[in-house]
Amino acid sequence: MNIIVVGAGIAGLSTAWSLTKAGHSVSLVEQGPIPNPLAASGDHHRIIRRAYGKAAGYGRLISEAYEAWDELWADLGESHLDPRGFMCVSREPGDEADEYREGLVDGGFPLELLTPDEAVARWPFLEAGTFRYAFFSPEGGALHCRRIATGIADWLRKQGANVYENAKVVSVDTDAGRIELESGERMQADHVVVTAGAWVLKLFPDLGSTLTTYRTALAYVEPPADLKAAWEAAPVVLDVGGNTDGYMIPPSGGAGMKFGTGLHKVETSDADWNREPVPGEGEAIRDIFQPPIARVREYRITDVVTCAYTFTKDERFFADERGKCLIVSACSGHGYKFGAAVGRRTARAIDDGDIEGFKQWLKAEQA
Repeated sequence: MNIIVVGAGIAGLSTAWSLTKAGHSVSLVEQGPIPNPLAASGDHHRIIRRAYGKAAGYGRLISEAYEAWDELWADLGESHLDPRGFMCVSREPGDEADEYREGLVDGGFPLELLTPDEAVARWPFLEAGTFRYAFFSPEGGALHCRRIATGIADWLRKQGANVYENAKVVSVDTDAGRIELESGERMQADHVVVTAGAWVLKLFPDLGSTLTTYRTALAYVEPPADLKAAWEAAPVVLDVGGNTDGYMIPPSGGAGMKFGTGLHKVETSDADWNREPVPGEGEAIRDIFQPPIARVREYRITDVVTCAYTFTKDERFFADERGKCLIVSACSGHGYKFGAAVGRRTARAIDDGDIEGFKQWLKAEQA
């Protein structure tokens, strides 16, 4: 079959990869360059980890995600995963760190529980007396997004797929399987897969009742000189407890370290809205992390990167079939780690037509 994939974030790239491996003729169409720094998956790195609350359902899908990434590394000829593990800090009973720990224990996955004193001794950037406990799991790390995007795009070209950069899609005829580009050019296929991230609402405005777009930002930082070695050797920090909803990725893959938090987001109807950082934005993100990060105001802001994400109310993946078009959204900021698996499952759904089964998998309702 001839298949057009609209959007070259991780979902689109991995879908194009899987469809090409299945023998289809694939055209991948991206509105910007690949990797696109404005895309939700266009930053330097993202976290992969097993930790989810017991009821989330996604914890059991991580094994499939790892398997899919391993298949991708084999095809690319190199791995773009830094497997340094992850850690969480709990500051209040019932916070996300507590939920993640319980989910790991329930799943039988490895973790090491540390008292506050043990944690500070191992990771001196933590502030003593500000948290209940920490735990470390070896099954996690940082995925290097830009290297992955470049690698998949190069692989697709070598396999004969058509990869179009700086080609903005302005409309999709779902019944005809046709897209129209900003240039006026039209492209036709047997199927169209739309993986346009936060820009999906520009193509399908009616999905605004299901998908909500947020403008977010994260801060790249340089730690104090005496803590640089500790951060270089540290795991990714998935959660810092309490209500912070924050994560940190140490320097990895040639990129600096960054702080991000789910508290720093603003609802918007336009994925292109206010993408330039505003004065003081980096400092505002950084300062959320004290406690439990000690001396946090000594961390120098080196860059602020904005993102646009789509969220569903239940923070789960979303798919919708319309005629010859399948719309797939990796929602709510946790989609990257499943990217290769989502691509494989999307390609399978196109082949076997089991869209309902695919939707159930996306929502972690079945493995």
